Amino acid sequence: MKSFWFMLMLIFYPSIIPITVTLIRLIIVSVKLKKSQYNAISGNGLFRTFFSKGNYGEFLIFAQLEKMGESKILTNIYLPLEDDTTTEVDLILVNCYGIFVFESKNYSGWIFGDEKNKKWTQSLKGGKKNKYFNPIWQNKGHISAIDAYLDKQYTNAFYSYIVFSERCSLKKITIKSDNVSVIKRNMLINELGDYMTFTPPKLTQEETQLIYEKLKANTLANKETKKKHIAEVKAKHNL
Repeated sequence: MKSFWFMLMLIFYPSIIPITVTLIRLIIVSVKLKKSQYNAISGNGLFRTFFSKGNYGEFLIFAQLEKMGESKILTNIYLPLEDDTTTEVDLILVNCYGIFVFESKNYSGWIFGDEKNKKWTQSLKGGKKNKYFNPIWQNKGHISAIDAYLDKQYTNAFYSYIVFSERCSLKKITIKSDNVSVIKRNMLINELGDYMTFTPPKLTQEETQLIYEKLKANTLANKETKKKHIAEVKAKHNL
């Protein structure tokens, strides 16, 4: 009988550890989510946050910004474009120092990229390499859409942040633009804090509230809007 239970342990023990770890992480995220405004702003509950790498990366950035005392944070913003399509923006922070637009890349591996190149490279263990669209260009498109939506009244107040996971290594990143930053998530608070310390305010309190309210109207998109956007992206990339 003892050997029977021993055999069961040998069979199931390898799967018990990762399940236990996942449950512990799920509980921790649940506690953090309850203390955050992320669910109310994004519409993503615990499971849609935890089991989606994209949503989870956005939540971690959102939580970092909340740690800094920021409250005018928006996520999953669907903005209309001139050609009747939409663009989805990961995260936006609005305060007196500017309009900060975040593109979340919750990637692992080694990251290589140049601001002037169309494609960047993710290098993984085993020699596998993935090419993906330049996130600086991607976020530049988002900023252009936001700027147009705000009637180009705040063009000089934008700042682009490309935020990668702590699990990656930024090996060779070349940037020339002054209003662009490519960083790992664990450096966000320090870098953003330094920027706000040494940069004079660009917006009044009234302007920040106006911008926030106008952009907030484009959050919590319905299923039809999301489906339409996904179809547009697939058509654009011939997927």
